[in-house]
Amino acid sequence: MKLITNTLWTLLVTMLLFSCSAEQQASKGSANHSDQPKVGVLLVNHGSVSENWRNMLLDIEANVEDSIMASGVVSEVRTAFMEYTEPSIATQLKWFDQEGYDEVVIVPIFLTISSHTNKDIPTIAGIANNPDVKKQLESEKIETYKAKAKVTIAPLLDYPSVLKKNITRRVKALSDGSGNEGVALIAYGDAEFNQQWEEMVEDLGKYLKVQTGIGTISYGWCGHLVRYSSEPTKKAIEQVLELEDKAIVIPVLVANDEYFQGEIIQKGVDMIGDKDKVIYKQDAILPDPYINQWVIDIVKQTVEEVVL
Repeated sequence: MKLITNTLWTLLVTMLLFSCSAEQQASKGSANHSDQPKVGVLLVNHGSVSENWRNMLLDIEANVEDSIMASGVVSEVRTAFMEYTEPSIATQLKWFDQEGYDEVVIVPIFLTISSHTNKDIPTIAGIANNPDVKKQLESEKIETYKAKAKVTIAPLLDYPSVLKKNITRRVKALSDGSGNEGVALIAYGDAEFNQQWEEMVEDLGKYLKVQTGIGTISYGWCGHLVRYSSEPTKKAIEQVLELEDKAIVIPVLVANDEYFQGEIIQKGVDMIGDKDKVIYKQDAILPDPYINQWVIDIVKQTVEEVVL
């Protein structure tokens, strides 16, 4: 009887020690989990009054969300429009704060550096504090908000080669392979960073020449820099037709907008007397699965650099 009692006592002590150890491990695991920062991703684009344009950007979020969140490091992926419509950057950053996020990675879906990416977005997100920029934003009724969370801005779209491959694919789709064609690249442009925009389209042109064998490349602007005029598009096409039989017109614009592709660029095309000499499709950089993959990769890279 005494042997049985001692055995039971030993068993009870063992179970008690095991239970305490398990609780300690669970507590330790919970503490480690709470130490991991809560990370959100905000895909930021220019914004547009065009619903079609906005939907193309919202599609990126839908296409990359699962892949970005698969690692368990990022808890939420959202989209913000810099201007024209909600949800705005300020609205989304407020949401991240309300939900207790520690880190927010902003991914700008912009082609290259501009006053928007260099000044506006950092100011809107509370990273920069330029009084002149804030005053301009206020006049445009764009809200600024300094988040409690740490905000980091990822590199721009022209950072990898994905843009070059996108433009090349679209040129090849319209080319007849005759060797008597040239390409007119039509981009938005930016007055303050004109050199960088020129470098971007010139770099695209060099890549196109190597990949397609097309030797004549021109470019023109269609945005605020030229007051949304169709004339630069017309001139870019004419420059190509001075040397080639046909001109392929490629909008170097993120998404398809009825105003830019449908009116500004289209009117420039229509100004050319012989319509058979111009090949134009009202398309845009999006949709492109490689752009989606770029977003996934740049989020992973940025999170690893600034969070982990």
